Amino acid sequence: MRSFIRRIRWKRVLVAVGLLAVLAATPWVWVQTSSAAYRHDAADVPDAPVALVLGAGLTRAGTPTPFLAGRLDVAADLYRRGKVEVLLVSGDNSRTEYDEPTAMRTYLIGRGVPADDVVADYAGLDTWDSCTRAKRIFGVERLTVVTQEFHLPRAVALCRSAGIEAFGVGHDTSDRVSTTAYGHFREVFAAGKAMWDGVVTKPDPRFLGPRETGVTSALER
Repeated sequence: MRSFIRRIRWKRVLVAVGLLAVLAATPWVWVQTSSAAYRHDAADVPDAPVALVLGAGLTRAGTPTPFLAGRLDVAADLYRRGKVEVLLVSGDNSRTEYDEPTAMRTYLIGRGVPADDVVADYAGLDTWDSCTRAKRIFGVERLTVVTQEFHLPRAVALCRSAGIEAFGVGHDTSDRVSTTAYGHFREVFAAGKAMWDGVVTKPDPRFLGPRETGVTSALER
Protein backbone atom coordinates (compact mmCIF):
# COMPACT_ATOMS: atom_id res chain seq x y z
CA MET A 1 0.00 0.00 0.00
CA ARG A 2 2.79 2.40 0.91
CA SER A 3 4.60 1.73 -2.36
CA PHE A 4 1.37 2.43 -4.25
CA ILE A 5 0.95 5.76 -2.44
CA ARG A 6 4.58 6.66 -3.18
CA ARG A 7 4.03 5.92 -6.88
CA ILE A 8 0.94 8.18 -6.91
CA ARG A 9 2.92 10.97 -5.26
CA TRP A 10 5.74 10.62 -7.76
CA LYS A 11 3.28 10.75 -10.62
CA ARG A 12 1.83 13.95 -9.22
CA VAL A 13 5.31 15.41 -8.86
CA LEU A 14 6.18 14.49 -12.44
CA VAL A 15 2.92 15.96 -13.74
CA ALA A 16 3.56 19.17 -11.78
CA VAL A 17 7.13 19.39 -13.09
CA GLY A 18 5.88 18.81 -16.63
CA LEU A 19 3.28 21.54 -16.32
CA LEU A 20 5.85 23.96 -14.93
CA ALA A 21 8.19 23.15 -17.82
CA VAL A 22 5.42 23.85 -20.33
CA LEU A 23 4.55 27.13 -18.63
CA ALA A 24 8.19 28.16 -18.53
CA ALA A 25 8.69 27.33 -22.21
CA THR A 26 5.54 29.04 -23.49
CA PRO A 27 6.94 32.61 -23.56
CA TRP A 28 10.09 31.53 -25.38
CA VAL A 29 8.04 29.58 -27.93
CA TRP A 30 5.78 32.62 -28.44
CA VAL A 31 8.77 34.91 -28.99
CA GLN A 32 10.34 32.54 -31.52
CA THR A 33 7.24 31.59 -33.49
CA SER A 34 5.59 35.01 -33.60
CA SER A 35 8.74 36.61 -35.03
CA ALA A 36 10.14 33.85 -37.25
CA ALA A 37 8.58 35.04 -40.52
CA TYR A 38 9.80 38.61 -40.01
CA ARG A 39 13.51 38.09 -39.31
CA HIS A 40 15.77 38.69 -42.30
CA ASP A 41 19.26 39.37 -43.55
CA ALA A 42 20.09 42.91 -44.63
CA ALA A 43 19.92 41.90 -48.28
CA ASP A 44 16.40 40.50 -48.23
CA VAL A 45 14.59 42.46 -45.53
CA PRO A 46 11.55 44.32 -46.93
CA ASP A 47 11.90 48.08 -47.31
CA ALA A 48 10.62 50.15 -44.41
CA PRO A 49 10.68 53.89 -43.81
CA VAL A 50 12.39 53.57 -40.41
CA ALA A 51 15.04 51.46 -38.74
CA LEU A 52 14.70 51.31 -34.96
CA VAL A 53 18.10 50.76 -33.35
CA LEU A 54 17.96 49.61 -29.73
CA GLY A 55 20.52 50.74 -27.17
CA ALA A 56 23.12 48.33 -25.79
CA GLY A 57 25.31 50.27 -23.41
CA LEU A 58 28.19 52.74 -23.49
CA THR A 59 31.85 52.47 -22.62
CA ARG A 60 33.37 54.52 -19.81
CA ALA A 61 34.37 57.04 -22.46
CA GLY A 62 30.71 57.47 -23.40
CA THR A 63 31.01 55.77 -26.78
CA PRO A 64 28.96 52.78 -28.00
CA THR A 65 30.02 49.37 -26.72
CA PRO A 66 31.14 46.86 -29.38
CA PHE A 67 27.67 45.28 -29.36
CA LEU A 68 25.97 48.64 -29.80
CA ALA A 69 28.47 49.67 -32.48
CA GLY A 70 27.61 46.45 -34.32
CA ARG A 71 23.92 47.31 -34.27
CA LEU A 72 24.66 50.80 -35.53
CA ASP A 73 26.83 49.43 -38.34
CA VAL A 74 23.94 47.19 -39.43
CA ALA A 75 21.58 50.18 -39.39
CA ALA A 76 24.01 52.31 -41.41
CA ASP A 77 24.30 49.48 -43.94
CA LEU A 78 20.51 49.30 -44.27
CA TYR A 79 20.45 53.06 -44.86
CA ARG A 80 23.14 52.87 -47.55
CA ARG A 81 21.30 50.00 -49.27
CA GLY A 82 18.16 52.15 -49.42
CA LYS A 83 16.26 49.69 -47.23
CA VAL A 84 15.34 52.44 -44.76
CA GLU A 85 15.13 56.22 -44.91
CA VAL A 86 15.36 57.30 -41.28
CA LEU A 87 17.21 55.81 -38.31
CA LEU A 88 15.46 56.08 -34.93
CA VAL A 89 18.02 55.46 -32.19
CA SER A 90 16.36 54.52 -28.91
CA GLY A 91 18.21 54.23 -25.63
CA ASP A 92 18.65 55.24 -22.02
CA ASN A 93 19.10 58.87 -21.01
CA SER A 94 17.51 58.56 -17.58
CA ARG A 95 20.63 60.10 -16.00
CA THR A 96 22.32 63.31 -17.07
CA GLU A 97 25.71 61.64 -17.26
CA TYR A 98 24.49 58.69 -19.35
CA ASP A 99 23.19 59.41 -22.85
CA GLU A 100 22.92 56.42 -25.18
CA PRO A 101 20.89 58.10 -27.95
CA THR A 102 23.30 61.00 -28.42
CA ALA A 103 26.27 58.62 -28.55
CA MET A 104 24.40 56.47 -31.08
CA ARG A 105 23.50 59.47 -33.21
CA THR A 106 27.07 60.78 -33.14
CA TYR A 107 28.39 57.38 -34.18
CA LEU A 108 26.05 57.15 -37.17
CA ILE A 109 26.77 60.69 -38.34
CA GLY A 110 30.47 59.89 -38.10
CA ARG A 111 29.88 57.00 -40.50
CA GLY A 112 28.24 59.10 -43.15
CA VAL A 113 24.55 59.04 -42.26
CA PRO A 114 23.12 62.56 -42.67
CA ALA A 115 22.28 64.18 -39.33
CA ASP A 116 18.77 65.04 -40.54
CA ASP A 117 18.04 61.33 -41.00
CA VAL A 118 18.98 60.26 -37.46
CA VAL A 119 16.28 60.84 -34.82
CA ALA A 120 16.85 60.18 -31.12
CA ASP A 121 14.44 58.68 -28.59
CA TYR A 122 15.84 59.45 -25.15
CA ALA A 123 13.44 57.22 -23.18
CA GLY A 124 13.96 53.78 -24.69
CA LEU A 125 14.64 52.18 -21.33
CA ASP A 126 13.87 48.64 -22.45
CA THR A 127 12.72 46.81 -25.56
CA TRP A 128 9.00 47.23 -24.93
CA ASP A 129 9.37 50.95 -24.19
CA SER A 130 11.39 51.49 -27.38
CA CYS A 131 8.82 49.67 -29.50
CA THR A 132 5.72 51.25 -28.02
CA ARG A 133 7.25 54.73 -28.02
CA ALA A 134 8.17 54.31 -31.70
CA LYS A 135 4.47 53.78 -32.35
CA ARG A 136 2.81 56.12 -29.86
CA ILE A 137 5.32 58.99 -29.65
CA PHE A 138 6.97 59.00 -33.07
CA GLY A 139 4.02 57.71 -35.10
CA VAL A 140 5.93 54.84 -36.75
CA GLU A 141 3.68 52.27 -38.43
CA ARG A 142 6.29 50.17 -40.23
CA LEU A 143 9.93 49.62 -39.29
CA THR A 144 12.93 47.35 -39.24
CA VAL A 145 14.27 46.77 -35.74
CA VAL A 146 18.03 46.30 -35.41
CA THR A 147 19.70 44.50 -32.53
CA GLN A 148 21.86 41.43 -31.86
CA GLU A 149 20.70 38.19 -33.50
CA PHE A 150 20.02 36.54 -30.14
CA HIS A 151 17.80 39.47 -29.09
CA LEU A 152 16.06 39.85 -32.44
CA PRO A 153 13.14 37.41 -31.90
CA ARG A 154 12.06 39.24 -28.75
CA ALA A 155 12.52 42.67 -30.30
CA VAL A 156 10.47 41.81 -33.39
CA ALA A 157 7.75 40.11 -31.33
CA LEU A 158 7.40 43.11 -29.02
CA CYS A 159 7.36 45.68 -31.80
CA ARG A 160 4.63 43.73 -33.58
CA SER A 161 2.72 43.44 -30.29
CA ALA A 162 2.97 47.22 -30.01
CA GLY A 163 1.00 47.50 -33.26
CA ILE A 164 3.86 48.08 -35.68
CA GLU A 165 4.41 46.21 -38.92
CA ALA A 166 7.89 45.21 -37.85
CA PHE A 167 10.72 43.29 -39.48
CA GLY A 168 14.15 42.64 -38.04
CA VAL A 169 17.81 42.39 -38.97
CA GLY A 170 20.34 41.13 -36.46
CA HIS A 171 24.00 41.81 -35.83
CA ASP A 172 26.02 38.58 -35.85
CA THR A 173 28.13 38.24 -32.69
CA SER A 174 29.03 34.57 -33.06
CA ASP A 175 32.74 35.45 -32.90
CA ARG A 176 32.18 36.50 -29.26
CA VAL A 177 31.34 33.03 -28.06
CA SER A 178 30.92 33.48 -24.31
CA THR A 179 29.00 36.76 -24.50
CA THR A 180 26.73 35.47 -27.25
CA ALA A 181 26.07 32.24 -25.34
CA TYR A 182 25.09 34.29 -22.31
CA GLY A 183 22.82 36.41 -24.53
CA HIS A 184 20.96 33.33 -25.75
CA PHE A 185 20.68 32.04 -22.18
CA ARG A 186 19.33 35.37 -20.93
CA GLU A 187 16.71 35.51 -23.68
CA VAL A 188 15.05 32.33 -22.37
CA PHE A 189 14.21 34.17 -19.15
CA ALA A 190 13.58 37.57 -20.74
CA ALA A 191 10.86 35.98 -22.86
CA GLY A 192 8.63 35.77 -19.79
CA LYS A 193 8.62 39.53 -19.27
CA ALA A 194 8.23 40.03 -23.01
CA MET A 195 5.06 37.94 -23.14
CA TRP A 196 3.74 39.68 -20.03
CA ASP A 197 4.31 43.10 -21.59
CA GLY A 198 3.43 42.28 -25.19
CA VAL A 199 0.45 39.97 -24.71
CA VAL A 200 -0.97 40.23 -21.20
CA THR A 201 -0.65 43.80 -19.91
CA LYS A 202 0.61 46.05 -22.77
CA PRO A 203 1.70 48.73 -20.30
CA ASP A 204 2.42 52.35 -21.07
CA PRO A 205 6.14 53.08 -21.40
CA ARG A 206 7.70 54.51 -18.26
CA PHE A 207 7.92 57.87 -20.01
CA LEU A 208 5.15 58.66 -22.45
CA GLY A 209 4.92 62.37 -23.13
CA PRO A 210 3.65 64.29 -26.17
CA ARG A 211 3.93 63.21 -29.80
CA GLU A 212 7.25 64.02 -31.45
CA THR A 213 7.57 64.93 -35.11
CA GLY A 214 11.23 64.09 -35.70
CA VAL A 215 10.61 60.95 -37.76
CA THR A 216 7.72 62.43 -39.73
CA SER A 217 9.69 65.57 -40.53
CA ALA A 218 12.71 63.56 -41.65
CA LEU A 219 10.57 61.41 -43.95
CA GLU A 220 8.96 64.49 -45.50
CA ARG A 221 12.24 66.12 -46.49
